[in-house]
Formats: sequence, C-alpha cells, structure tokens
Amino acid sequence: MAALELAANLPYAADARTAADQAADLEKAGLDTIWVAEAYGFDAVSVLGYLAARTSRVKLGSAIVNIYSRTPALLGQTAAGLDAISGGRFILGLGTSGPQVIEGWHGLPYDRPLGRTREVVDLVRRILRREVIEHHGLYDMPLPPEKGGSLGKPLKILTHPVRDAVPIWIAALGPANVRMTAEIADGWIPTLFLPEKADRVWGEALAEGRAKRPAELGPLRITAGGLVAVLEDEDEIRRTRDLARPQIALYVGGMGARGKNFYNNIARAYGYEKEAALIQDLYLSGRKKEAEAAVPAEFVEQMTMVGPAGYVRDRIEAYRAAGVTTLNINPVGPEPAKVVEQVRNWV
Repeated sequence: MAALELAANLPYAADARTAADQAADLEKAGLDTIWVAEAYGFDAVSVLGYLAARTSRVKLGSAIVNIYSRTPALLGQTAAGLDAISGGRFILGLGTSGPQVIEGWHGLPYDRPLGRTREVVDLVRRILRREVIEHHGLYDMPLPPEKGGSLGKPLKILTHPVRDAVPIWIAALGPANVRMTAEIADGWIPTLFLPEKADRVWGEALAEGRAKRPAELGPLRITAGGLVAVLEDEDEIRRTRDLARPQIALYVGGMGARGKNFYNNIARAYGYEKEAALIQDLYLSGRKKEAEAAVPAEFVEQMTMVGPAGYVRDRIEAYRAAGVTTLNINPVGPEPAKVVEQVRNWV
C-alpha cells in the first residue's frame, strides 16, 4: 500500500508572515507540500518566494495561479524562478479560475479555457527545456505582423532552470477539463472532493483522460482532503466539522452566478440537487449563515476527517481508496503541528 504524502493550504486571506511561520512549523512536523492559493488578494508568487526562504525541505505549490492574467512565457519564467530559489521544490499549480475573477478583477475575457490550458502547459514545458519558442495558436510567440508584431523573434529562456520539468498540476472540475487534466498534467487539484462520491462525478472523465496519457508522465497524482481533528466528545466533533460549512456554502452558493457556478454543479452531481439550489438562493440573497446551515450534514462529514482516532484513520483510508495520492489536511486545534505528526504516522 503506497504511502500518502501530506499537504496543507496556506490561508490566502490570512497574514502572510504569520501563515509562513506556521508553515515552517508544519514542515518540521512532517508536511510534504504547502499550497498557496491566489484569488484577488496577495499574489501567490510573492508568498511562495518568501516561503522558499523560510523552509528547506517541503515542496511549494501554487494552488492556483490562473492562466489568463500571466502569459505562458511569464508562467514559465515563474516556474523556473521559484524552482531555482527553492532548490527544486516548486510545483506549478494552474487553473482557469472563473469569469467573476478573470473578467471582474483582471478585466480579461474568459474564453476558450481548455484550449488555453493545453497550450500553456505545452509552452511552459518547452520553456523549461530551454527550447527556442515559436508557437502559433491561441497564443502567438513571437507576435506575427498581421497581429501588430514587427521586431519579435523566437527566443529561449535566458537562464538555466534547476529542473527541465517542473511538475504541473491543474485545478479542474468539469468533465472535459478533468479529462484533459488526466491526459496532460502531472497532478489534479479537485475542489469539494467527497471520496465516497467522487467516482460518480469524475470517474469516467479520469478514465478517458488516462487512456490518452503519455507513459513518460507517470501516474496521475491527486490532492484532496479537508479539516482534521482527533476528538472524542460528540458536541466538539460536531462543532469542529461545522467549521467547514462557511467554505462549502461560499463555493456552492457564491462562487459564480446562477447557471455558471462550477461548484454548485458538483454538489448537484453528488446528488444534492435541492440542497445546492437552496444554498445558492440563500447565499446570493445575502443570507450566508442560513446558507451554511443548509449544507447537508453528510456533505460536511465526508469533506472532513474529524472524530476519534480510529474514525480519522478510516476517513484517511477513504481518500486513499478514492485515488488520492497527496492528502491535503487543515489541522484544527491549538497545536496544528501535533495533528500533522499524528496523521503522518497513519499515512
């Protein structure tokens, strides 16, 4: 039985320096990977650079940077730069984000997400191999005269990357995106992953993508998980699980307009059609607490690992059985490092 790696997300809305201090402690406790998200707060690259200086062993991943607000060349430079200053510890986590952020914050059209992702992944890999880049598709490198170019010429990255193949993980939810991810990416970053129900939503797409996967990529890696706490008291267990409700309600209810919320679609695919509709109605009308309360208890339980030691170990095994290779944990309690140490002994 293959051992699971352990990962954790750095809170992207928290104080970056304080979060980095905690990350250094979690590294000592046995964490394998730290993910840094980017929405419309601090950029992930600055925080990852700081983490590279504060840590020595743990892998550092962007989870995620979007493919719209940075060119493929800049993403390649970023991957090479962060990999260099971290000593070969960087993971490039990419995604398309969503129309609300891309159009609302970056002022860019949210168009052709799958085609763009495929081209970006190919270009970043070529850049890291120090190929001279000439590419014409959704992205033009160099820019041709008919699109306003005049002096551009094919170039290769000036510096020598530490590695010629930085792992590329993709955040994907829809069937077509998951299918492509299983075909071309080193790893997959799902959201709202319920191990008992994941196969009914993504199983077919994963199988189809893996059937086209080049052998040199190796097996697809998957990261998923949730809150972790080892507790005995039933009331405390319930209260701790309920800490997941605001995030679930935010994603299912508020991360997208009606009919354009990818996360709401996932909840519906899990079988929570009525609950997903109610959560969205409540959240979009400003009744966030009611939306949180409307999240089904089963949903909350299956997205967390909270309970007695034996129960937590069973939940870990459920993630392993669902194909997860990197267990993404959010340790709860006054001593998060001790929770990591405990889970480390179980994976």
